[in-house]
Amino acid sequence: MLVRELEKMKKILILGAGKIGRIAAVMLNESGDYAVTLADASGEMLEICAEDNAATLVKVDVTDETALTDVAKGHDAILSTCPFFLNVAIARVARAVGASYFDVTEDVETTRAIREISRGAQCAFVPQCGLAPGFISIAAHDLFKRFDHVNKLRLRVGALPQNPTNRLKYNLTWSTDGLINEYLNPCEAILNGKRVEVLPLEGYERFTIDGTEYEAFNTSGGVGALCDMLEGKVDNLDYKTVRYPGHQEILKILIEDLRLGERPEMMKEIFENALPVTKQDVIVIFADAVGTRRGELCEESFIRKVHGTRVGDMDWSAIQITTSAGLCAVMDMVLTGKLPATGYVRQEEVRLEDFLANRFGRYYSHAG
Repeated sequence: MLVRELEKMKKILILGAGKIGRIAAVMLNESGDYAVTLADASGEMLEICAEDNAATLVKVDVTDETALTDVAKGHDAILSTCPFFLNVAIARVARAVGASYFDVTEDVETTRAIREISRGAQCAFVPQCGLAPGFISIAAHDLFKRFDHVNKLRLRVGALPQNPTNRLKYNLTWSTDGLINEYLNPCEAILNGKRVEVLPLEGYERFTIDGTEYEAFNTSGGVGALCDMLEGKVDNLDYKTVRYPGHQEILKILIEDLRLGERPEMMKEIFENALPVTKQDVIVIFADAVGTRRGELCEESFIRKVHGTRVGDMDWSAIQITTSAGLCAVMDMVLTGKLPATGYVRQEEVRLEDFLANRFGRYYSHAG
């Protein structure tokens, strides 16, 4: 009986045993419907994940496409939680073995390359799952659909420490490579109906939610594919990262005045040696639309704060919960027939109500 039940399970390969890959394995294992293999090049990382008893563990170098192909064969889906610069090769392997592909990348060029790989594929390719890009695009597109015409569509997301103690008012909560990438790369936006590129760290603003003041500024990648979809359909659209006031000014000193933007590896080393990791974090999500509906100028917002919670036998941070839930929910919807099972799938194709009703998407209801 047990063998028969295991044969019915969808087989999932998660690449990357770090902060997101580990919790994704636990989430999927807890559902009881997925047989999970978790792979990484680091034996030390895999040993840590062995404590969860949530997945079959495999050591593999994802840069070795031949070895990765051998591991990937027979899986229904591949979830990449690896750094963005590894994902194009992983997507090629997914196509070769006929497995649907999902990732949490924020990198625009990587996503465009994966879109090309997906052309004519008999399996689904869904990049940019997670929080931002990912859930924020789903929430923003839901707002867009409520209007006859949208003048402004604003997306704001921040992963913040609950109790900041340093002058940056920030702790590391996710990939340092991804963090630096979004601080340095050009940012997509829509201005007067046309897609444009704007500079990172610019577009500074402040706002208040529930009595707490935040700042926000342009960063790369969080807008996902919304600009492709909504160019000519909204007048103005932008994405900004949320931080506590004072963070952006110090960043500009580091990146521009001290020219660390030209030395991202040094910047990464400084951040990882000086900024402690914390699990006591909070995710701030704010999407806002202004437009006309039946001739009347209206405004609607989606606002949520999400804290960490317990999954399995462990407590997990808010950024781990939201990123993994976004990845697992979209994968679950593809494999259960609620989203297209072939070709390139955009986050905007996901209905907000379907996402929040999903067994993994429901983790976004863990609000403070």
